[in-house]
Amino acid sequence: MRLHIGFFGRTNVGKSSLLNRITNQEISIVSDIAGTTTDVVEKSMELLPVGPVTFLDTAGLDDDTELASQRIEKTMKIINRIDAAVVVCDYNGFTGYENELVRKLDELKIPYLIAVNKCDIEKRIVEGYENILYTSIKDEDIVFKFKNALVKLLPDDFVNSPKIAGDLVDAKSTVILVIPIDKEAPKGRIILPQVQTLRDLLDSDCLVYTVKETELEQALQNLKTPPSLVITDSQAFKKVSEIVPENIALTSFSILFARLKGDLGEFINGAKAIDDLKDGDRVLILESCTHHAIEDDIGRVKIPALLRKKTGKNLVIENFAGHDFPDISGYKLIIHCGACMTNRREVLSRIILANKAAVPITNYGIAISYCLGILPRAVKIFSTKI
Repeated sequence: MRLHIGFFGRTNVGKSSLLNRITNQEISIVSDIAGTTTDVVEKSMELLPVGPVTFLDTAGLDDDTELASQRIEKTMKIINRIDAAVVVCDYNGFTGYENELVRKLDELKIPYLIAVNKCDIEKRIVEGYENILYTSIKDEDIVFKFKNALVKLLPDDFVNSPKIAGDLVDAKSTVILVIPIDKEAPKGRIILPQVQTLRDLLDSDCLVYTVKETELEQALQNLKTPPSLVITDSQAFKKVSEIVPENIALTSFSILFARLKGDLGEFINGAKAIDDLKDGDRVLILESCTHHAIEDDIGRVKIPALLRKKTGKNLVIENFAGHDFPDISGYKLIIHCGACMTNRREVLSRIILANKAAVPITNYGIAISYCLGILPRAVKIFSTKI
């Protein structure tokens, strides 16, 4: 849920020094030796008035040291994870490295701030761009100037965190959360999307009733008035939809996160490609994090089984996990996870890349409800939001 801000630039333009100065912490090692920053350095902190942020300090774009190509490759992959970029140059101005970086940022629609550093030595005007900050680490007002420039740069939906479910119901409404305790449930706790949804509803002054799917029917009977909304884990969608009356709104945690972390309308349209799948078509199950797969894993067992049952086709279903984005050429459909372990920008970047390659993309909750024939009901509560 944090704002991810990447620092980019050539070696020795002062990226790490600038980041250390802004955060008032020694986050990155500083040296005149080229290639000092190797792997990406991440630091999470509160940056008021922006809020919680994660800064990512990257290797120099023109690094020509040993293993440089691997470092630069990591630097460029980070672009898919960031919400905003700080492109640092010095009094030498822009070169082809910065221009190529800016082109990539524009392609992915990522806002960026150009920080012209070392202006205490010489101030060189960079022309043809907006959002430029002229500064140096010796500037006493550098922190104020950076925050002010960053806030102006960011869209409102980055500064003001969107609701997960609290905007879908009125305050004092009753909401039932259906949380199965199965093999995928971590011992002694519930998973992140469920925790975040619960907190969001509590912050919205809702009355939250949490049950397993086996106790849902009794929970409905116990309530004097019907709940305004039932939210279920996608794996229990079919059973829950049979229990919850049609006049009660129903959706899933994964669909809520499709809206929060990605583009709900894009994912709904992407699910329609399921009907067009043919024998031999390749489908990519794309996950944001790596985890130990269990015997009944949702991405490796349950969704593939649903797809084959829905289509009646002999599909080639492949899985990919982690922050890297694979080569998607040749795939007929991408099904993304709920993205609870990554940020919105990474999902939006993946949607843009999928659109560029003309590959439909959807997510777990949308795909599951589509295969079960309950998608219209599952997204009905979002009808004014899409």
